[in-house]
Amino acid sequence: MGLSLPTESPPDGSLQYQAPGRTAPAKVYDAMFKNVDADGVNVFYREAGPTNAPVILLLHGYPTSSHQYRNLIPLLAHKYRVIAPDFPSYGFTTVPAERNYAYTFANLATTTLAFLDALKISSFSVYIFDYGAPVALRIALQRPSAIKAIISQNGNAYTEGLGPAWAPIQKYWKSGSEADRQVIENAVLNLEGTKSQYTTGAAHPDQIAPETYNLDWALLQRPGEFDIQLDLFKDYATNVKMYPEFQAYFRKSQVPLLAVWGKNDLFFIPAGAEAFKRDLKNAEVSFLDAGHFAVEEYTREIAKETLEFLKKNNI
Repeated sequence: MGLSLPTESPPDGSLQYQAPGRTAPAKVYDAMFKNVDADGVNVFYREAGPTNAPVILLLHGYPTSSHQYRNLIPLLAHKYRVIAPDFPSYGFTTVPAERNYAYTFANLATTTLAFLDALKISSFSVYIFDYGAPVALRIALQRPSAIKAIISQNGNAYTEGLGPAWAPIQKYWKSGSEADRQVIENAVLNLEGTKSQYTTGAAHPDQIAPETYNLDWALLQRPGEFDIQLDLFKDYATNVKMYPEFQAYFRKSQVPLLAVWGKNDLFFIPAGAEAFKRDLKNAEVSFLDAGHFAVEEYTREIAKETLEFLKKNNI
């Protein structure tokens, strides 16, 4: 006996089916693709799960988009309302030219907060990775009570967590010179540089889905994109200056935090994960044999740890 599939999906995006040997239907939540206007930006986002469930916000990093969570979303959505937006200049979020958007982390946080307001989301757990970390933590400083828990997958908030891959960018922070900007462009903004974000440090680099870095590279080639990315590389220095504020938030809030970390990441090294324990007495830290994009290789393991962590914290 095969699966009995419906001809139409319910409005919540789930798919009900009758599995062989089961007496009750199970639900599989596939992501729905949506757009909403927020802060003068047309924000693209993926959503799955019951609309009345607790929210998990998934924030992506460079050079990708909500696409990085395509496999994680269904594994969390049976219990949570999962929301994954694309930041301005990433994925399929569009910014009107007349908006004259300034690409800074302060503005990425402002737009993300406006996005949450547009969806009437006032309370959520947040999964932070790479650029998603400072965006979420800037929001936390403004609305500390909104964040119920943090899952950090290589989402850094400590200077000791900055790895050797930051060296040319740190040099650019100090000089601001066109020559140092060009060095970064030559090294990073190409297909090989984009691919290396995924494959360096990966346990099985040949098994990283090629559509990941190829999609990212295709979108990076849109007009004006190189300058946007170089501006954000430079502006990341403002996040580092705010690390003491982020750490003060941790100490005051004692927000539940799980750090699940690719231990071979050259951008955000294991010391950054261990540092959470200094400010959060109940922080949980685990390491995976992975690089920067651990979620590409260890999707199920990360989902399992996330679900267990949230359950333990009654979320």
